[in-house]
Amino acid sequence: MSLLAFGLLLPAAPVQAQMDPATQRLIDQLRPQSQDALNATRGLRRPPSAPSESPAAPAVTLTPAAPAPQPPPRPAPAAQTARPSTTAPAGMPSASLTVNFATGSDELTPSAMRELDRLGRALTSADLAPYRFRIEGHTDTVGAASLNQALSERRAAAVGRYLTQRFGVDSGRLETIGLGQTQLLVPTPDNTPSAENRRVQVINLGR
Repeated sequence: MSLLAFGLLLPAAPVQAQMDPATQRLIDQLRPQSQDALNATRGLRRPPSAPSESPAAPAVTLTPAAPAPQPPPRPAPAAQTARPSTTAPAGMPSASLTVNFATGSDELTPSAMRELDRLGRALTSADLAPYRFRIEGHTDTVGAASLNQALSERRAAAVGRYLTQRFGVDSGRLETIGLGQTQLLVPTPDNTPSAENRRVQVINLGR
């Protein structure tokens, strides 16, 4: 007979919250790598094997067969240079996000909010909750450098406000800064539109 017939209601077992793959990738990018290295090497070492008690098998001398003729080597393909994903200093966990704003404005678009929702879930996860982060606004080279600098500052501040208001991220954990077109992810001439350079970069500053 069901326990409900006696008016008893057992509490439901807690359900482990699962991150969507995009949020988990952000967590992996922003988590300090030293912990990743520890997790990667844990359990991989094995003690040296004990010497075998069985007698060694007698050595057998084999006559090597004549090598088969080999085809001439093919020329190696041209090396491809991997494109950078961040301009953060080496060793600092970071991630670059495409956050779309209204043209010439710090108003977040719906796609920007979806991207920042993933960032908000990442920053409030158990893995990243103890850390502080720098939110950097970056632009491409279209327009005057002074205008791009001011715009990037407003956009970085808008990202910080969104994370604080929607996800309750403590503003003391966030440092917002605009860098305009001074740290291009993909170097381009002046007045060159580039979606890769119009980005928000997040850097883990430690505890």
